[in-house]
Amino acid sequence: MFVSKSLDVNNLGHLTVGGLDAVALAERYGTPLYVMDEDLIRENCRAFKQSIDRYYDGRGLCTYASKAFCCKAVCRIAQEEGLGLDVVSSGELYTALQAGFPMERVYFHGNNKTPAELTMALESGVGQIVVDNLEELQLIGSLSRAAGRETDILFRIKPGIDAHTHDFIRTGQIDSKFGLALENGEAMEAVDEAMAMKGVRLKGLHCHIGSQIFDIAPFELAAEVMIRFMGEIQRRYGKTLEILDLGGGFGIKYVDSDNPSSYDEYMQRVSKVIHRCCGEEGLPIPYVVIEPGRSIVGPAGTTLYTVGSVKEIKNVRTYVAIDGGMTDNPRYALYQAAYDLLVANRAAEPKTQTVTVAGKCCESGDLIQENARIQEVGPGDILAVLATGAYNYSMASNYNRIPRPPVVMVSQGESRLVVRRESLEDLLRNDL
Repeated sequence: MFVSKSLDVNNLGHLTVGGLDAVALAERYGTPLYVMDEDLIRENCRAFKQSIDRYYDGRGLCTYASKAFCCKAVCRIAQEEGLGLDVVSSGELYTALQAGFPMERVYFHGNNKTPAELTMALESGVGQIVVDNLEELQLIGSLSRAAGRETDILFRIKPGIDAHTHDFIRTGQIDSKFGLALENGEAMEAVDEAMAMKGVRLKGLHCHIGSQIFDIAPFELAAEVMIRFMGEIQRRYGKTLEILDLGGGFGIKYVDSDNPSSYDEYMQRVSKVIHRCCGEEGLPIPYVVIEPGRSIVGPAGTTLYTVGSVKEIKNVRTYVAIDGGMTDNPRYALYQAAYDLLVANRAAEPKTQTVTVAGKCCESGDLIQENARIQEVGPGDILAVLATGAYNYSMASNYNRIPRPPVVMVSQGESRLVVRRESLEDLLRNDL
């Protein structure tokens, strides 16, 4: 019935999230409200970790891609579940530090890390820095030599894979702002420079072919391309790279038509490719890293809104106006992301009305979904948008000076606030 196992309907006909009544949560904490099922987040963490243990004999690491949803609470969950952490900015790194996350399990990504960010990473003891380009390699080398140390690095490689996803979230092809391409020789040029450079240790390779990918075949092909390149490096330098980071991008179920593969099936099929190709190249099995983000937190999130008005334009469409919008979920405005939604206080009723859900921003494009089927809806109803745990809170803004919503975690029949609602005073904190 629902796109996430976190959801159900209680005897009042109300939607429940992690066993708690969504309408009661809206009344207690107000709307808009992000609700995250902590138990499901932990279950997803364990599924990935167990797959690493099963198919690579425990020689690997699942690193949570914190860009999907970053706050101290989720960093602590990742730490407690034995995961690493993927960060891409000083803000994400600072959050991990403040949460007490072990820095040796942190991988620092990004296509344009500033000198200040790299210095912060070095001083914090970040485990691996994933190098995007030659200028960054030179900067890391300079900073490391000045500090009298050697820094472990991976190179981000563009394997030239078409991931069959939206153009905005494809990252593995040659025409991408991320990484070093194989086709034009720049990837091997970077390896050549790193091998001759003091202050850095080349430990491995990284790739990421895109996001919200359902087909396993592109991941298999990417793994083969990366192992073949590791083989080239071995033959050229006699150096065996230790780490292969295959990124993330695993798709989740947003609507009924989505059909993602199981995490275990992905791990099993890709591990077969890695074992076969390593055998053919005469390489040992590397320490395999994966970076799921959306697939850990996405299904665990539900956003609750209060309906303000229902505007029927005869023979055109019906607009349902909510007290949030593109400020707390910009994904529809950015790339028409599909969502399932329903009226939380009428969740047991059939969906008989077709509506367009409009946010409160002064933008015609501030929509959450168009031509969506929901239950009959009116002012004061609670609208739930499902599978919003990833790239909602993390992409939220203060456009129109709208405060960001709070985040509530639910677990074992209890709820707790993990991020406070922004106040009007918060909006002015940096004003002079």
